[in-house]
Order: sequence, then C-alpha cells, then structure tokens
Amino acid sequence: MLGQQFYHETVRNVIVAFGTMFNNIQIVRKNNTGSVIQSMKVPLAYGPKQKYLTRLDSDPSLANSTAITLPRLGFEIGALTYDSARKLNRVQKFKKVKTSVDDANKLDTQYMPVPYNMEITLYAMAKNSDDALQIVEQILPYFQPDYTLTINDMADMGIKRDVPIILNSVTYEDNYAGDFTSRRAIIYTLAFTTKFYLYGPVTSSKVIKTVQVDQYANLPAVEPTREQRYSVAPNPASADADDDFGFSETSSFFEDAKNFDEKTGTDINKP
Repeated sequence: MLGQQFYHETVRNVIVAFGTMFNNIQIVRKNNTGSVIQSMKVPLAYGPKQKYLTRLDSDPSLANSTAITLPRLGFEIGALTYDSARKLNRVQKFKKVKTSVDDANKLDTQYMPVPYNMEITLYAMAKNSDDALQIVEQILPYFQPDYTLTINDMADMGIKRDVPIILNSVTYEDNYAGDFTSRRAIIYTLAFTTKFYLYGPVTSSKVIKTVQVDQYANLPAVEPTREQRYSVAPNPASADADDDFGFSETSSFFEDAKNFDEKTGTDINKP
C-alpha cells in the first residue's frame, strides 16, 4: 500500500484558494468632511498571528520605516480531521481515457477520495477600530455561514469539486498596553473550516478490447474436448473506452483438444 509516490497538491490548492478570497480587500480613510483622503489595499500573507505581534513588539518606533505596517491580514492552517459524515463508497472508481497519441489505448483509474476537514484561522490586524471594522464588514456578509469555492481537485482526472468554507466564529482582541510609544494592534480572529477530499494514486492500464473464452468438456481427461469458443469485441473495433459503441459477439464450435496460444494468436495441439 505505502511506498508509491504521488502528490496531487490538494491541500496546497485549498490553501491558495482560501487566500485568494481575501487578497483584494481595500479600506478608505476620510476626513471630517467625509472626503476620501487615502485608499489602500490590505496586504495578505501566510503566517501565524504571533509572528506579526513579535515584530510589532520588537520595533515599537512609529518613525522607523522597517516597522510592520497595519492594517494587515494573515492566515494559518490548523488541524486536519477525518469527516466520516461525507464518506464515499471506497470500492467505486473514477475513470478517464488518456487522450495523447502514445497512450490512446490506456485508461486511468482512481479510487474514491477520502473526506477531510481543515481548520484555517484568518487574522485581521489594524491600529484603529475603523480600519478593522472595514475589513470585517467586507468579509462577513459572504458567509451564511459558509461560502463555496470550486477548485480543480484532480486536473489529471478532470475532476472539479465544490469546497465549502464555513465561518465558525469571530473573536475580538485589543492588544494595547503600555505607554504612548507602544503600537496598538486591534485583532479580529475568524475561524474557518474547509471541507475537501484527498485522493490516492492514479493507476494506468491498457484497455481490453477483446475477450475470448474457450469451453471444454471432459475436463478430468488428459485431452479434454474443446467444444465452443465465445468472443466479444467492441463495434466498431476502433472505439475508445469513452466512445458510444456496441459489441460484436461470436460463437465458434469445435471437436478437438487444441489450446489457444496467446503469443502466436493461433490454436495449437497440447504438448
């Protein structure tokens, strides 16, 4: 079972799709008359919340150009758990006929995927309440409580699947303490659960186009008598596995004790 190398990048694709949802959030700042004086795109990066807080604490100077800028969005993944409620029939398979010229007579098969849930936490950090609320209000209306994305689950097999992203909770934290030189950080923490599937290896095999069965009588005998041959082939013979085709059935009758030789494709006497 283990030892066959495969990597479909499923978890990576889910993480990228999640981050893409929040990479174009913008905020505006207005003066007392209501005129817009500044508009900015909120930067997004993958990383834990403590990474950004540590940078804020280590460089509290507001005049230092190397200090981390707020507002900012960050996210990180959490636990992966098996979801038995979405379990599929493990013996069923996906099938896809290869389209390249070299592999035209090959068929790719793959067993049904395994359902998993992944926890993802999104952090919205700002230095004032208005910036933080602008970010949050641009996110929450889309989750009721879930938002569904469609991703290419298995590009090699041509499988696309909807991935629900469920908003579980929103918490608020005002991380301000100390004197006037300390930087304030207002943090909204949004906890999400993503529901997706993990896929096993893809098996490639040749397409069977002819089935032939020889029937014998008197099997206990040293030389049993061959009585009938039953053959089935697609009609037309050039049909591929994903074509709409029928079958040609042929029955032949014999009174000998010959065997069919797979190498030569002829009937031969037993040695």
